[in-house]
Amino acid sequence: MRNSLVMLAAGLVACALSGQTAGSKIPDRPDPKEIPVPPIKTALPELPGVDQLPPRPQMPDVMTLDNGQRIATAEQWAERRAEMRRVLEYYAVGQAPPAPGNVKGAVVSSQTLLDGKVKYRLVHLSFGPNESLSLNIGIFTPAEGGPFPAVIAPFGTPPGATPLPKLPQGPNQGKNEDVLLVVGPGDPKPAAEAKMRAFTPPTAGQIAENNPALRHGYAYVIFDNNDCGEDTTLRLADGSWAYRTTRFFPAYPNYDWGLLRAWGWGLSRIVDYLITDPAIAGDKLIVTGFSRTGKSALIAGAFDERIALVAPVASSGGGTPAFRFSGSIPDRGGKEGLTEMVRKYPNWFSPHLHQFWGQPDKLPFDEHWFMALVAPRPLICLEGDHDQNVNQNGVYQSFIAAQPAFEFLHVSNRLGVNWADRPHALVEDDWDAMLAFADKFLLGKPVTRTFAQFPVGVGK
Repeated sequence: MRNSLVMLAAGLVACALSGQTAGSKIPDRPDPKEIPVPPIKTALPELPGVDQLPPRPQMPDVMTLDNGQRIATAEQWAERRAEMRRVLEYYAVGQAPPAPGNVKGAVVSSQTLLDGKVKYRLVHLSFGPNESLSLNIGIFTPAEGGPFPAVIAPFGTPPGATPLPKLPQGPNQGKNEDVLLVVGPGDPKPAAEAKMRAFTPPTAGQIAENNPALRHGYAYVIFDNNDCGEDTTLRLADGSWAYRTTRFFPAYPNYDWGLLRAWGWGLSRIVDYLITDPAIAGDKLIVTGFSRTGKSALIAGAFDERIALVAPVASSGGGTPAFRFSGSIPDRGGKEGLTEMVRKYPNWFSPHLHQFWGQPDKLPFDEHWFMALVAPRPLICLEGDHDQNVNQNGVYQSFIAAQPAFEFLHVSNRLGVNWADRPHALVEDDWDAMLAFADKFLLGKPVTRTFAQFPVGVGK
């Protein structure tokens, strides 16, 4: 099995900060010494707090409106989608600003690679209030033919772009501790940063030579999610997140979006540009990501209907596995669950999610809502059969609970899953499954591979 340099880079970026939860004793309620994050007033109406919500051990139904009506029409499904998105914005990911509507792209440099077989362009996007925001993307395409379906992946700084300066990590980031117990100063030389400094990013030629999407005849678009929002738990003296002082956040102070939503919002700005690019098939855009960026890929797919296919890889807690069936508090089979997420990574989510620490049954949603919102577009969950972070039964429960939306829209086969022989990683089989799924549902090619199998014993 071949691993590309892109895969290795993604693993270093995404896994550098991951901490294991196995064997850790976590309290069933937050420590009263936590230093709260100052609230951000948004335009979203206030919804009930955890103490006002009843326990609901079952997965919240995607096919029943808030008024109790069972969905029977396309109009009711549109109403239900709006209800679910509103709940997810408030409790799960935070409110993001609307699309700015002014994305522009300027080609910074271009070159041909692999003896003229591949073209590479470094493109600088500008957008937002007074065009004050920007994002660099790298676009690889086969040299002949097109327009091409494209895989968009947050797998590092595009070749030729200058990496942006970074804030320090939080003082206890990546140490399997409650990050809300401390405020700065941050660690100026964290171990993960030292590893990254020792890693030499692949060149455009190396990416072109080793990327599975390009070998398969697809375009490949790369960006750094940290250029949208910095992945740090560093906090200022008042308890506010330091990441809100950089990247996209200062332009939108009245939005409480977490980092996962910001990364997905940035991905949508790339879509804004790609649908205007004559080399790209704008109706055949695939989004993927690994681990934390797998979560953001799923979120982007739920909120942006222009994305044609969604393929999160090893997305773990806050991704494809249901919160109700993952985590250690109460014991749901272990691995990354709700409490683990809001304890170690509250900066990724809406500030309203933290209150559900130890009480996943009170959530008015679960992760299957993101999956259901992708329908009728194809979604494949790319999982590892011995991933130390992913609860297999949690993935199964999300899969089963999202299925009614796909069935209602008569596309039940567009919800897929693939189990690669791997731990928490990104390997060739993940790419093979993703591209076969795309071949089948975006290009109409005959594919013999199946996409709905679970490991023996899961869900039984």
